Amino acid sequence: MRAGIHPKYKPVTITCVGCGTKIETRSAKGKDFSIDVCSHCHPFYTGRQKFVDSAGRVERFQKKWAAKKTNVSIPAVATPAEPAVPAEPAPEAAVAAAAEAK
Repeated sequence: MRAGIHPKYKPVTITCVGCGTKIETRSAKGKDFSIDVCSHCHPFYTGRQKFVDSAGRVERFQKKWAAKKTNVSIPAVATPAEPAVPAEPAPEAAVAAAAEAK
C-alpha cells in the first residue's frame, strides 16, 4: 500500500438530536457531530410511529382539502360509444337457419 494516502481515523461521538443517544465510533471526519435520527428512535427499527405535527399543519391541510372535495364535483368518466357494426349471428343460429331453408 502507498503511504500517506489513507485517512486518519479518530474517535468521535455521534449525538442523536431525536432521542439524545450518544454513539462512540471512529471517523475520518475527525470531530463530533449530530444526526437527526438513529436506530434507537427511527420508526423502521423501533416499530413505533412517532407523529410530529408542527403548529397544526396537518389538520389545516386536511381541512383545506376536505373543503375542496365537497365543493368540487368530479365529472363522470364517459364510456366510448358502441361501434356501429351489425352483430353477426351466432354459428348455431346460422346452421339452424340453413337447415330451415332446405
